Amino acid sequence: MRHNKKFNHLGRTADHRAALLANLAVALIQHKRITTTLAKAKALKKYVEPLITRSKNDTTNSRRVVFRYLQNKEAVTELFKEISVKVADRPGGYTRVIKLGTRQGDAAQIAFIELVDYDENMAKTPKAEAKKTRRSRRSAKKADASVAEAPVAEASETKENAAEEAKAE
Repeated sequence: MRHNKKFNHLGRTADHRAALLANLAVALIQHKRITTTLAKAKALKKYVEPLITRSKNDTTNSRRVVFRYLQNKEAVTELFKEISVKVADRPGGYTRVIKLGTRQGDAAQIAFIELVDYDENMAKTPKAEAKKTRRSRRSAKKADASVAEAPVAEASETKENAAEEAKAE
């Protein structure tokens, strides 16, 4: 029976899987976004998020624990110096997995996984306006037309006032 054995083995032995996830985690920490298969991205999310949580507390012990998983000094340094500062106020959910479709060669589902606080494109773009229905478009056009007419009328009135003042002088 396989009770309570929920995690994905990814078709690898335990040592191979640990090495794969460590390498993916190092790549994610260094590049902030990587493209991989959907199954690996989901497994990586469960692997790397506890490490990021651990990096919020910058102690010797937590650095040693994270290094035991990653085995890469540069990645550990970047995780504790840069990433932990950016995610200090975030209570969790440090990564995002976005599906990209299927790979041409073997039809594997492809996705990219990224660190949420490092996505410049999502942070800079303003939120998209709500999709409008036809009714709101008609009313919006009428409102825009009345708004457009009002400034023109005000501008012509100011010109008339200026002309009258010039005549009075």
